Amino acid sequence: MDQEEIDKVVLAYLDKRGFKQAGFAFQQEKQQNSKGSNTSSTAQIDPDIAKQILAFSEVDSPAQYQEGYGKLRSWAYSSLDQYQHELVRVLYPVFVHGFMDLVAKGHIQEARSFFNSFRGDHDVIHSRDLQKLEGVLSPSHLEEMEFAHSLRQSKVNIKICKYSYDLLMQYLHKSQSITIIGVINEHINFNVSPGQPSSIADDAEFVSLFGSGQDAANLINQKEIHWGLLEDSLEEKLEKTSNMDSEKGDGELREGDLEENKKRPVDGNKQGNSLKKLKKDKVASATAKASRADNVTVSGAPRVKPELPLPVIPIEVEHSILEDLRNRVQLNSTALPSISFYTFINTHNGLNCASISNDGSLLAGGFSDSSLKVWDMAKLGQQSQNSLQGESELTPNQNMSSSNFGGKSYTLFRGHAGPVHSATFSPFGDFLLSSSSDSTIRLWSTKLNTNLVCYKGHNYPVWDVQFSPMGHYFASASHDRTARIWSVDRIQPLRIMAGHLSDVDCVQWHANCNYVATGSSDKTVRLWDVQSGECVRIFIGHRSMILSLAMSPDGRYMASGDEDGTIMTWDLATGRCISPLVGHSSCIWSLSFSCEGSLLASGSADCTVKIWDVATSSKVSKAEENKSGSVNRLRSLKTLPTKSTPVYALKFSPRNLLFAAGALSKQP
Repeated sequence: MDQEEIDKVVLAYLDKRGFKQAGFAFQQEKQQNSKGSNTSSTAQIDPDIAKQILAFSEVDSPAQYQEGYGKLRSWAYSSLDQYQHELVRVLYPVFVHGFMDLVAKGHIQEARSFFNSFRGDHDVIHSRDLQKLEGVLSPSHLEEMEFAHSLRQSKVNIKICKYSYDLLMQYLHKSQSITIIGVINEHINFNVSPGQPSSIADDAEFVSLFGSGQDAANLINQKEIHWGLLEDSLEEKLEKTSNMDSEKGDGELREGDLEENKKRPVDGNKQGNSLKKLKKDKVASATAKASRADNVTVSGAPRVKPELPLPVIPIEVEHSILEDLRNRVQLNSTALPSISFYTFINTHNGLNCASISNDGSLLAGGFSDSSLKVWDMAKLGQQSQNSLQGESELTPNQNMSSSNFGGKSYTLFRGHAGPVHSATFSPFGDFLLSSSSDSTIRLWSTKLNTNLVCYKGHNYPVWDVQFSPMGHYFASASHDRTARIWSVDRIQPLRIMAGHLSDVDCVQWHANCNYVATGSSDKTVRLWDVQSGECVRIFIGHRSMILSLAMSPDGRYMASGDEDGTIMTWDLATGRCISPLVGHSSCIWSLSFSCEGSLLASGSADCTVKIWDVATSSKVSKAEENKSGSVNRLRSLKTLPTKSTPVYALKFSPRNLLFAAGALSKQP
């Protein structure tokens, strides 16, 4: 390579970068050297230096992206199996940012060719993100589309072991692909850990979501939250009462024993038998008291004050709740719950959602024809004496009985102008909320069988709505990327919580009513302070959209289920994932904790209900998991398959009976 070619490359580079003065000085020096001596013009530059200079000159060539990524892909997939899954993690962020760099530089045709050539590698896991990026057709789209703009502004965090990191750096230096090095340097942040590579099962934990801004998430997760239970709750009152009764009972028992011993005649055999019986009675009573105390509440949960004015619970309702608490069945890994499954038949694929009341006495279904139907379990199987022969839909709502299948009766509610996507009963079963594609939420009375209020505030379909644990307040999640807090006595929302980058698909209240959790299509879960409306936690780790959420009864843990069938349990205090629960093969549509928080039930589109031992999983340390491997992370206690019924809804009753519901689908 001669000197003139090198000089042209250097001048072109300086001009492109805007170094005009340096370019002018270089030209002057070149002219002086050419006048003073002709030998310099024929001098040869070092071949390695010349190669580096030419590489810099070709950085902005569109072909460099296709060639550089293709070589990196081939190298990653041909690596040793031990390191391959860690090195392959780098490919997706390089692919996405390489595509957006080409679009930003105006190479639209080359960008489409690059995108279509390598899209297949990432379609399975990142199909939703790729569908969004497919619409980026000009540099202006990168600024206008919030998703693409957020990707460009933030770095991707990838956890990788030191061995894999050293291999990657060695390859990049040898390949001398300046384009790929530039993309990795600008858009990827490596968290290098010592030791051996992580297992393939841990992959979901080690790649942070694009656009979330890990640094911003870490900053938000440092905020203080109070995850305990409410002061002066019914559980606390029952706990105090039971403790007083037990102490009083023990005192009476001791006095009675003394008097009985004084009066008892000295008889060796009888006295020995009576003493044994007395000991057995004491052990039995102690065991009963211990189980009763466990039934009341989760020990160790701190007490917090409510941030919202809560409604007063009627005395008769309070007595009913206390009765349920006293008769609650204690569940654990060896004592699994009884399950009652409600199956919808002949729905003709029209059922969108199902909801079960707290005591399991009412079941609601939301349909694509904009109708909402409520079944009373007490009336199932009973012939209705005044059954209606036809279904007249002239009135907004009407109580109807179907003569099919033994006279099953239901109440039909009409009022929505679009498919019903969610329904939820109030804690005491007297009200029902429904949300629809018509962007409204409706409040229905199950006593009067009529629509009471229509809440308008969202601008797009409302995917989910949930009553608070104390009633009166409810939360909604919408396609407009916001969640909103409402009270039943106001037609306008009390709080609007914005921050998600895509649809808010599900919402769940915290046990103390001070926080609301939201799951989104942007693959994150956020926790919001109800009083301030601020985001206080961001949970990152899912690889697909979040479809279901559940809070533990003590308010310390949260579970989230996604479209891929992965369940993640989170510690609200730290914002970190305790452990993923892997076992389902399809979408997780419903999650529910048992009343003492030891078990988690999950319902999926794979037509199964799984029971998980979350009490044990939350106590396993990370060090123990690493020693024992990933097998212990699959803490599924039992799998309950249905014949061909995807599970739409799950609910533990106050007495720890598990209710489930789904629509029978045609077998393939």
